[in-house]
Amino acid sequence: MKHFFVTGTDTDVGKTQIASALLCKARQTGLTTAAVKPVAAGCEHDGERLLNDDALQLQAQCYPPLEYQVVNPVAFAAPIAPHIAAAEQCAELSVTQLAPRCEQVLAAGAEFALIEGAGGWRVPLSGAETLADLARALQLPVILVVGVRLGCINHALLTAEAIARDGLPLAGWVANIIDPHTSRLKANIATLTERLGAPCLGVVPFLASPTPESVAAHLDLAPLG
Repeated sequence: MKHFFVTGTDTDVGKTQIASALLCKARQTGLTTAAVKPVAAGCEHDGERLLNDDALQLQAQCYPPLEYQVVNPVAFAAPIAPHIAAAEQCAELSVTQLAPRCEQVLAAGAEFALIEGAGGWRVPLSGAETLADLARALQLPVILVVGVRLGCINHALLTAEAIARDGLPLAGWVANIIDPHTSRLKANIATLTERLGAPCLGVVPFLASPTPESVAAHLDLAPLG
């Protein structure tokens, strides 16, 4: 079984786009899949419950299917940092709360499963805890989504250093080109390849209307083992 924690160099770097495509790629190879977005902020009410678009994208790539509340156990309406959203609603948000929800899905035995964080590696939960602490509690190797734009090298290397400092392996990374006008694009990607010290799972070009299938065409799961 291949289980990973997906993080990004920042928010809005296409983390869910890449995670959904990785799940799609796994399904194309005949693997069963599962995903969890433990906490999501920026949700809309459908009349019965809060739904998050990122979580819905992940849910669509889960096979066998999973119920929404399994994929996204904690949801907040405001599109703000999760710890602030929780504080505004006097809600609990902790590793102790979230880890069992993730472990339950992982224990179900999907051959390829992803736990997707929110924003970057050090996004706070509450008190001194961050989403990195959740990844540590789950002891999962990490897949890093690098949003390729000006400044991405610094963000990627700092994130990789933090992951290593927290004692988790960087299983691989994806270059997701979010700014097609990035100067010296090839040189940036070459530098990331040289310095990150983990396999590149793909370079995803800027796509005007990306789908899991179109993004998956640029990804390779083989380096994950």
